[in-house]
Amino acid sequence: MTASAKLSVIPSTAPAERGNSAMIEVTGLNKIYRSREGQHIEALKDVSFDIADGEFVTVVGPSGCGKSTLLKILAGTLRRSTGSVKVRQRPIDGPSRDVGVVFQSPVLLPWRTVLENVLVPIEIQRLSMKEYEPRARAYLKLVGLEGFENKYPNELSGGMQQRVGISRGLVHEPAFLLMDEPFGALDAMTRETMNLELLRIWSQSRKTVMLVTHSIPEAVFLADRVIVMSPRPGRISEILHVDLPRPRTLEMINSERFGGYVSAIRKHFHSLGLDA
Repeated sequence: MTASAKLSVIPSTAPAERGNSAMIEVTGLNKIYRSREGQHIEALKDVSFDIADGEFVTVVGPSGCGKSTLLKILAGTLRRSTGSVKVRQRPIDGPSRDVGVVFQSPVLLPWRTVLENVLVPIEIQRLSMKEYEPRARAYLKLVGLEGFENKYPNELSGGMQQRVGISRGLVHEPAFLLMDEPFGALDAMTRETMNLELLRIWSQSRKTVMLVTHSIPEAVFLADRVIVMSPRPGRISEILHVDLPRPRTLEMINSERFGGYVSAIRKHFHSLGLDA
C-alpha cells in the first residue's frame, strides 16, 4: 500500500474519541461580511471541528479561503455570524486569557527590551509582574534566548524576533495557542530551523496549537492533523490524520510516507483547478 493510500480522513470528533478531552469545539461556524455595496460575502460556511487537549493542528487552503478569518474568530477579535466556538467548554465572544496569538510579523515594540516585549500581555491583562516575570524569563530560555532579555528588537535576527513573539504568546499561560503563518517571512533555512524549534517548544509546553500556513509540507511536518479548507466560502474539505512518528526530523521530509501526504493535499487542490 502506498503512503498516499494510508492517508486517512477522520471526523471532527476524533480527538475526543481517541481518549483526549476536546480543548476546542467549533460547531456550524459561519461568517458573512457586508461589502460597501451592501452585498453579502460568505467567508466561512458551516465549519465544524474539535481539537484535543495538547494536539497540534495545522490549517491549509487557497488564498482567500477564510483561514485568517477563522483564526481571528477563534482569537476573539472578530465576531462570528452564526455558530458556536468554545475553548474549555466556555464560549469565545471576545479576547480570552485562554488564547495566545503569534502573528506572521513579531510586531515587537522597538523601544522595549526583549523581556519588556514578552511581558506586554501581562500589562494589558493587568496581571502580576512579580508573578509573571520569572515565567517570561523561563520562556525566553525555552526558545533559546537566555541572555538576550535586555536586548532591543533591532539587535535580533528575524528568527530571533519570532522567538520573542512565541514567548509573548505563551507568557500568560494560555490553554490554546493560535499561530498565523509565523514563519512566512523567513528564508527557507531559517524556516526549517524554526519549525524544529516550534516542535521542541510544543513538546515541552504541551500547549494545544493551531497553525495557519500556505505551505503544505510545513503543515504536514508539524501537525497531528491537517485541516484542508476549500475556496471561498471556506469549508472544511478534509481533516487528515498525519501518521508520522514524533519527534519529527527533517529527514522525514524525504520519506515516501511524508511525500504521500503532501501529494494527496496537492492533488486535492489541483482537482479544484488551484495551484499548490
